[in-house]
Amino acid sequence: MVKVTKEAALAYHAQGKPGKIEVVPTKPYSTQTDLSLAYSPGVAEPCLEIQKNPDDAYRYTNKGNLVAVISNGTAVLGLGDIGAVSGKPVMEGKSLLFKIYAGVDAFDIEVDEKDPERFIQAVKAIAPTFGGINLEDIKAPECFEIERRLKEELDIPVMHDDQHGTAIISCAGLINALDVAGKDISRVRIVINGAGAAAISCTRLYCAFGAKKENIVMLDSKGVIRADRTDLNAQKREFATSRTDVTTLAEAVNGADVFVGLSKGNVLSQDMVRSMADQPIIFALANPVPEITYEAAKEARPDVLMSTGRTDYPNQINNVIGFPYIFRGALDTAASAINEEMKLAAVQAIADLAKRPVPDIVNRAYNVRHFTFGPEYFIPKPVDPRLVTEVSMAVARAAMESGVARKPITDWKAYRQQLRQLMGQETKFAQNLIDTARTNPRRVVFAEGTHPNVLEGAIRAKEEGICHPIILGNVAKIRQLADDLNLNLDGCEIIDMREPQHVAQRQRYAQAFADHMQRNGYSLQEAIDKMYERNYFGMMMVEMGDAEALITGIYTKYSNTIKVAKEVIGVRAPYHHFGTMHVVNTKKGILFVADTLINRHPSKEALRDIALLSASAARFFNRTPAIAMISYSNFGTDSEGSAAQMAQVVAELQAEHPDLAIDGEMQVNFALDREARDEKYPFTRLKGLDVNTLVFPNLSAANSSYKMIKSLADDGEVIGPIQMGLNKPIHFTDFDASPRDIVNIVAIAVIDALVLKHKQQA
Repeated sequence: MVKVTKEAALAYHAQGKPGKIEVVPTKPYSTQTDLSLAYSPGVAEPCLEIQKNPDDAYRYTNKGNLVAVISNGTAVLGLGDIGAVSGKPVMEGKSLLFKIYAGVDAFDIEVDEKDPERFIQAVKAIAPTFGGINLEDIKAPECFEIERRLKEELDIPVMHDDQHGTAIISCAGLINALDVAGKDISRVRIVINGAGAAAISCTRLYCAFGAKKENIVMLDSKGVIRADRTDLNAQKREFATSRTDVTTLAEAVNGADVFVGLSKGNVLSQDMVRSMADQPIIFALANPVPEITYEAAKEARPDVLMSTGRTDYPNQINNVIGFPYIFRGALDTAASAINEEMKLAAVQAIADLAKRPVPDIVNRAYNVRHFTFGPEYFIPKPVDPRLVTEVSMAVARAAMESGVARKPITDWKAYRQQLRQLMGQETKFAQNLIDTARTNPRRVVFAEGTHPNVLEGAIRAKEEGICHPIILGNVAKIRQLADDLNLNLDGCEIIDMREPQHVAQRQRYAQAFADHMQRNGYSLQEAIDKMYERNYFGMMMVEMGDAEALITGIYTKYSNTIKVAKEVIGVRAPYHHFGTMHVVNTKKGILFVADTLINRHPSKEALRDIALLSASAARFFNRTPAIAMISYSNFGTDSEGSAAQMAQVVAELQAEHPDLAIDGEMQVNFALDREARDEKYPFTRLKGLDVNTLVFPNLSAANSSYKMIKSLADDGEVIGPIQMGLNKPIHFTDFDASPRDIVNIVAIAVIDALVLKHKQQA
């Protein structure tokens, strides 16, 4: 973990625009008409509609996606009462987290008022602006009364995250840690060190899931909270123990199963840890210095199940795992409150998620091979993209079932997709591919089954219902890898083509291949030898009808794979070349980029084929092709080299295909800027059209372009490579393809196979 210095932190907040958030318009504003609609006179119309029906504020304004992060700065992080304005960087940061994790717009509001009654009145006065209120960093015990009153007196969700956020995440972690340890929550002894807002809320939630008050000992700065103490407020009295044999932390933790620290650093000693029960559970949540360090706890008890509030140790209790998605579910149902049922649903959703296979994006973020449920992983990681769907949906369901939802969700599948699209995890384009492939899954061969990403991609594609995987490779290695990755191989066919039981199959493929290639210098023995290679064997499976598509390329050099594909599958007539394209899905729409993989220095004839294949591929995706032939010059400004070659290809294709929207050569900026192109070059066949297909003069240009887009475009999705021009669905992967990338390619391969089948039957 990178050490955060004072200088770096201050520079981060000061550089560029000071602070961490800004307001961004969501409607057009460039013309006088836009401004007239946005403000006067057009703005009067939604005002009048809202006057007639206040709920229309959710329809015509940002209220339904807007949360206020409100604090008086009396209990900021580990800094204490530093004042309202001093706490503003924290509230800005909380607003940023709302946006980046759940797409919720949030404003930070610092109220310079410590009197609870006046604070409550201030919040109530501004509440009509917002769809929800997140109370933050308000000291106990005032925070309890402030939250209670606002929940009672407002008709929008109100939650004090310091109380309930920590409670929800730690409760999910406790449920799972007890599962790992094989212990019953109703029987374990729990020590809570701390008696502030978070500690009280955590303990209440643990009891809601079955913990017994008689098994809980809570401590404050004066020691064990016992029933015979006379200095207790109502919240502490709720958890006062009747035990008289414990007065200190050391006495309390002796024989305890669980320690939850919500206090200050370095209060739990190694001797105390040694005195705890078998497989002790320690949540040392003081931040930045925990009650005991991870290293010290592990040294004292190697069997400890440990959580901290820090990102650099396993099982971080981080509120960001909960609050963005709790508000997301509440806002999407226009809930009038965040109630106990919604919090319990969030706990269960988070706990359940940790037991499921972990997406590759999470593994890569933490530089591990594979997280698996157990002592080192029983809480989901904050970067897990599934949190937004699983927690938000659980909260939304609970809001409906408990009667606080004013806008019920009726289509849960559409809501899941909406959430994934909101956070850029998935677009309608990608989901449509999956949905189409799912209608008729095909038998797909994965040539490189011992590669972790390929195996996981194959299993994910099977689980998505888009294919029946045939995995090539050493059976023992594949099964071991599946065990290591916690993948279920049920429903997968595994073939090691080298094993004796596949002799007849190899012989049959070799004979067919030798017959096909006998005029190209292949003998039967050479063909038999080739069938020991995964690409030859896998492609022959497709050629002979034993499978309908093949995925390859993550291990193999492309030059070798291209040679095999040409020999076994062949190029589709009337073409003499094949190629690949990548699909780039941006906010401006779909863009097809070709040829990104196959033809290094294409001849004029190859460029003709690539252009026509690209047009066919665009139609495959239900787009009308509008093709720009890309170069460094525009319409003859350079008459030599690749520019001249592109111009010649354009002239021939325009003559042969008068209905095809294709032009060039042109620079990429003019290709993508319709207005600039039409103004300067009004003669083009592309006039009035948005270009959706780019054909580059060579492999270097095309490959570099799509990779640059993939690296730089935060809002872009890149799918591919997609094969164009082979007789059957043989599709390639990039060497760094993730399992999700492979799933997308499988979907395209399956659709490709379906289209081929329909053509053959026609």
